[in-house]
Amino acid sequence: MNDPTRFDLDERQRAMLAEMGVRVWAPTPEAVKVVAPPAAPTVVAKPTALVAASAAPNASPAAPAHAALPEGLDGMDWAALQTAAASCQACGLCAEREKSVFGMGHPQADWLVVGDAPGPEENASGQPFTGEAGRLLDNMLKAMGLNRQDSGERGAYLMHATQCPTPGERNPTAQELQICAAYVARKVALVQPRMILVMGRFAMQALLQTHEPLGKMRGQVHSYQGVPLVVTYAPAYLLRNQADKGKAWADLCLALQTRQRA
Repeated sequence: MNDPTRFDLDERQRAMLAEMGVRVWAPTPEAVKVVAPPAAPTVVAKPTALVAASAAPNASPAAPAHAALPEGLDGMDWAALQTAAASCQACGLCAEREKSVFGMGHPQADWLVVGDAPGPEENASGQPFTGEAGRLLDNMLKAMGLNRQDSGERGAYLMHATQCPTPGERNPTAQELQICAAYVARKVALVQPRMILVMGRFAMQALLQTHEPLGKMRGQVHSYQGVPLVVTYAPAYLLRNQADKGKAWADLCLALQTRQRA
């Protein structure tokens, strides 16, 4: 009887995994832990505008207020949503924006990939997952039989948890992630993916509303808007931490298994 945890990889896919430094293997059923989330994560569709607090005498100046999210964002189509994202000023990250990193891929892809905040290369191009990290992600997707262009079961729509970079590539704040969560929620509703792959700690925080370590959240099947979700490491992290590529491949196998069972 065939082992349901193994996947038939062609020579090209095996070569890609070899370049990643990953041995071709899949987790055994005993090693895979599938859990239901304690509660469906609640994503606030329209966070209230940030209002500067009244400063007490001699206190430090309060943070500047920003515009509210666009009215009706939770009902926008693709074109309206992209226009809103390009001019959004709901948080201070808009000051860093050269081009809104909205997302790319087929709007009816079965897979949705969400990463942490975009970096300088993404900011300059307006495209998600560029540079060396993007090339690693593309190899990972190809090893799974996926790509950025196709629709349906072979397609993957790519985006980030925020649409603007952070100053000096610092970590995004919880407030910044919450504000951009309205855009994330609407994109998920429009794509209607069958599987979500979250790559990175801050993308995980944005979608699952948790501050647990990523290492504790990977290896399980979670849920977002009723869609199965698997957490793994960000491509940029894997470039710096080669030893964790094997764990990332196990996460991809778990995502494939989950999608095949659906």
